[in-house]
Amino acid sequence: MLIYNLFPLLAGPCGSWKPHFERAAAMGFDWVFINPVQKPGSSGSLYSIADYFQINPLLVDATSQQTGEQQLKAALATAEQLGLKVMVDLVINHCAFDSELTRQHREWFLLEDGDLAHPFCIENGQKVVWGDLVRFNHQQTSDPEGLYRYFYKILDYLLSLGFKGFRCDAAYQVPGHLWSRLMREIRQQYPNTIFTAETLGCTADQTKQTAQAGFDYVFNSSKWWDFHGAWLLEQYQLVREIAPSISFPESHDTDRLFQEANGNLAAVKQRYLFAALFSAGVMIPIGFEYGFRRRLHVVETRPKDWEPANLDLVDFITQVNAVKRRYQIFQEECPTSLLPYQNPNILILWKASARSHEEALIILNKDPWNHQYFYAENLSSYIQAGAPLMDVSPEYPLDYIPRPFSYDLRPGQGFVLVTRRDHLAD
Repeated sequence: MLIYNLFPLLAGPCGSWKPHFERAAAMGFDWVFINPVQKPGSSGSLYSIADYFQINPLLVDATSQQTGEQQLKAALATAEQLGLKVMVDLVINHCAFDSELTRQHREWFLLEDGDLAHPFCIENGQKVVWGDLVRFNHQQTSDPEGLYRYFYKILDYLLSLGFKGFRCDAAYQVPGHLWSRLMREIRQQYPNTIFTAETLGCTADQTKQTAQAGFDYVFNSSKWWDFHGAWLLEQYQLVREIAPSISFPESHDTDRLFQEANGNLAAVKQRYLFAALFSAGVMIPIGFEYGFRRRLHVVETRPKDWEPANLDLVDFITQVNAVKRRYQIFQEECPTSLLPYQNPNILILWKASARSHEEALIILNKDPWNHQYFYAENLSSYIQAGAPLMDVSPEYPLDYIPRPFSYDLRPGQGFVLVTRRDHLAD
């Protein structure tokens, strides 16, 4: 899955989404992920849903003769015409505190000392409570079947609008048996529906347990890897045979990478190249391709926050996506290892496809500020097949691989080398 995240508060009413769909398709993305489109509660947060069966008024053109649902269906039909499938955020771990559901079905909600319970997290040792949200009581509700049927109705409604899949928000907070039943029964009516699990902030074991419910993909934490520690590969190996994963260099929940990197173009390119080729799936949020600096906000962002382009990564992203789409090895979770090298500022990542005869080497300058020298007597010694390597790098590719191989890597630059274990060239 190559996913472009269209953040609806920045893109505006759904009738204006077509140019963003066109740009995503031109860059080689095949999926678009849209954050919640349903009517929020009084806080205005996209993730504080008050009515699951109404469209957010901010996404509707009030001057149109069409209803919000009709406008959204038309937008999704436009995406489909461009070869894009669209997934939407599915938020069933909590809802808005001022939703009518809290009065109509109090038995569906978790209570603390007789009051509706709010979700919370711990940040820097402090408890942060989301007062605009209330938690569904998945485990101990006195009406589990009624709650389940309501969730099923939500999914059926969203799929009837034209969505083809779901990013399941905080999936680990919903019991696995509920996900398994939902996925099984929904696919009986909509056979090709895709379910991806958002599991950020939980442990590798929790991610594995969530994935085992039957998700098609989980999101990984490669965005936070420093290119040195062992933890990312450990998590990758723990989950990869259960479900493939999706990497991202930034998301709507993080600061903008261009801002984090102090305007370093090499760092932004480096992170996208790694994210795209590390795991089976990749995702970027709208504006990443232009080096936007302003963080997306689930309440406050508006179309007026669209920034002038600080850079233009459209061609680079298109080239990286083309490499990913061309080679099977970059579309799966496969045996992956870090290979030792004497310069700690250079990463050598080895991958071997489990579905094809391909092997790959990614040689990456970890340092986005300085050149780093790389030397190898014979690059083929890094792979198992002994077959010729092809340079398929999106930038500065070499016509042939010399022996010995020496190169002064530009800041953040990566070489992408592919071969086939049966000596068959691509």
